Amino acid sequence: MRIPNSFKVSLLAVCFFLPLFCFAQGQKPLPNWQNLDLKTDGMFGISTEKAYKELLKDKKHTPVLVAVIDGGVDIEHEDLKKVIWTNPNEIEGNKADDDKNGYVDDVHGWDFIGSAKGDVRYDNLELTRLLRPDYTKYKYADPKNLRVEERAAYAQYQKLDKALDEKKMEAQTNQAYIEGFIKALDLMIQHIHIKEPSFKDLFYFIPQSPGDAWVRKVVLDNYGPGDFHDFLEYFVYDDLRNCQAILNYQTNINFESRDTVGDNYADINEHYYGNNDVTGPDADHGTHVSGIIGAVRDNDLGVKGVANDVMIMSVRTVPDGDERDKDVANAIRYAVNNGAKVINMSFGKDYSPNKKAVDDAVKYAMSKDVLMVHATGNDNKNKDTTQNYPNPVYEDNSGTAAAWIEVGAAGFKDDENLKASFSNYGKNTVDVFAPGMRIVSTAPGSKYREHDGTSMAAPVVTGLAALIRSYYPNLTAVQVKEIIMKSVTKVNHKVIVKIDKSTKSRKVPFEDLCKSGGIVNAYEALKLAATY
Repeated sequence: MRIPNSFKVSLLAVCFFLPLFCFAQGQKPLPNWQNLDLKTDGMFGISTEKAYKELLKDKKHTPVLVAVIDGGVDIEHEDLKKVIWTNPNEIEGNKADDDKNGYVDDVHGWDFIGSAKGDVRYDNLELTRLLRPDYTKYKYADPKNLRVEERAAYAQYQKLDKALDEKKMEAQTNQAYIEGFIKALDLMIQHIHIKEPSFKDLFYFIPQSPGDAWVRKVVLDNYGPGDFHDFLEYFVYDDLRNCQAILNYQTNINFESRDTVGDNYADINEHYYGNNDVTGPDADHGTHVSGIIGAVRDNDLGVKGVANDVMIMSVRTVPDGDERDKDVANAIRYAVNNGAKVINMSFGKDYSPNKKAVDDAVKYAMSKDVLMVHATGNDNKNKDTTQNYPNPVYEDNSGTAAAWIEVGAAGFKDDENLKASFSNYGKNTVDVFAPGMRIVSTAPGSKYREHDGTSMAAPVVTGLAALIRSYYPNLTAVQVKEIIMKSVTKVNHKVIVKIDKSTKSRKVPFEDLCKSGGIVNAYEALKLAATY
């Protein structure tokens, strides 16, 4: 389908640059689909509800502390406030480090990207930070005038600079497409004669042009749980703001946010900095992740988390931009030292200049029997051949983190489009897949939103890991990973994988996408756990 000639853009082009504007699985899933059962409900969820009904009724369980290393969590959300961790050894508001752990008033967690000055919201890509030291020296350098020993550094600079330019160009193209969509949307609204049409209004609207037909389909496919205003705000303008953030902050060589934190950034061994604002200026992502893990299941509000007895610790580490290795390492150590048994990490980046610091923190977590769950990324790349950080392989060749689960994203229909089009994959590097498309969960201000991403798939697995550790507390982190891997629902058909950034695709066996060859299953995992 094509957009009207005035916009010079096809639907395929929009799908290429903006995955959220195009869903292969166009129908709307049932609410709470990630916890439903494929055979009973027709949605490829993880059979959580079946497990509660048939396996866990009246069974004893203990609370499990889950750390959410993310951009912040709304700890006052109506569906989360009962499960937010409270540090039992800290007195709130007395401006003292009561538990002597080095963090003052860390009642519900810690913020490693803030200080008394405020909180970091935007930051660079790691790529931008890597370029900055040599920018003045090499940006306009004539290679003929460089010394021999400088040429290798100059070649590396050129490679990084080209990658940064590609990021900028993609953001600019995306921004132009979104602005074109907004114009087409405005025209359709004029034809409907309703300023904020409901889903029903749009459903019964008869398009008056090819542009109307295209826009109507996009809106209906992505309307979400709210009203038309929510669709505009969270679907259209969020993507527009993301493009602007990339251009204004993430790829801007002149933007530097670290002075807000006030630490000695060069000191990778510095641990005690930040503040206790665990929500921060934009807690949408971390709040959504937290709801998937453990939103209260029996309060007749909002959504149902996977786990029914968790405490959520917010460790604010991830800005709008790339997280920094120093902060990630400290966040992991903070979570471990304060009792977290599962850590959710729905973030990632292309470069890791201080990977050893992160590796050392991961090794520490392994020594303390902590399970780490990581989202594998949304670039539709084969992780077997491309790097993404953090990852479980230690840089010093000393091995791999044994209690680490790498998670890809799946859709709700058991068909050739089961792999989410955006999800990274890897037969040797990704462990499992889990629901990660059209997931409705908690949002700041006691609201609820629909999101897609491996960022949503990872907390499904985190919730499952916490559920297992809650009902079978004697199992080790490595055993829990083994159980989750062994109990997946195997996918025995081929699925579509897009080829790089082209419109071409190929069909591959699902077992080629991850080690386990399947989607996690809570019912089967808990049955298996009972045999250990």
